[in-house]
Amino acid sequence: GSPMNAINDSRFAKAWEDIGAHLPTPRAVICMSAHWLTDGTYVSSRHTPPLIYDFYGFPKALYDVQYPALGDAALALDVVTSVPGVTIDTERGLDHGIWTILMHLFPKAEIPIIPLSIDYGHDRRAQYELLQNLRPLRDRGVLFIGSGNIVHNLMRIREGAPYDWALSFDAETTQYIGEGNHDALISIESLGEMAALSVPTDDHYRPMINTLALSYPDESPAFFNTDIDLGSISMRSFVLAP
Repeated sequence: GSPMNAINDSRFAKAWEDIGAHLPTPRAVICMSAHWLTDGTYVSSRHTPPLIYDFYGFPKALYDVQYPALGDAALALDVVTSVPGVTIDTERGLDHGIWTILMHLFPKAEIPIIPLSIDYGHDRRAQYELLQNLRPLRDRGVLFIGSGNIVHNLMRIREGAPYDWALSFDAETTQYIGEGNHDALISIESLGEMAALSVPTDDHYRPMINTLALSYPDESPAFFNTDIDLGSISMRSFVLAP
């Protein structure tokens, strides 16, 4: 959602704070953001990842935000050895798809944060299958976060009520998530116009698919932040845990 959620006392930020207060403390967080799209899959090994202020025209207070998290080079190497073709990146910091959320989830910045890129050279299914190799890291205390929006159409934002097509697509995908129907979520083109309007480009949709690749069959989603903001931005989020 909006970077302003980092500094505004919004209902979305409050929900992230509440989730963070109740999550078991992870060993580290691997975060897949819609704002790190690459040709190939990369994982950052930077020891002190800086914040990336990848937005324009916002108040100065937003550019003054600091979140002094550490990285984890050893965990980044584990990712490389677990997934064929993943490459170490030594420069990448934390884009706003990561730090605007994590500063509410884990405000003390004591947990190592590892950015993992979204490979735009792979289709959704290929990357889903590739990332399943990382599932054992969850058993070692690693939390995976996908940061994006299921419905994300910036060309249609407006004040007031959500569009009917956004509500319909949000409802349909929510049902698929609840059923564990990942095939349907990967192949959204079958949903026609409401999918085309809700996901005009799938950069913000893919973090959800990539995160579901790490799920276990017996896990049920707990949904929160279920509103659609500005008519065409779904803030729907969910937690999966055994």
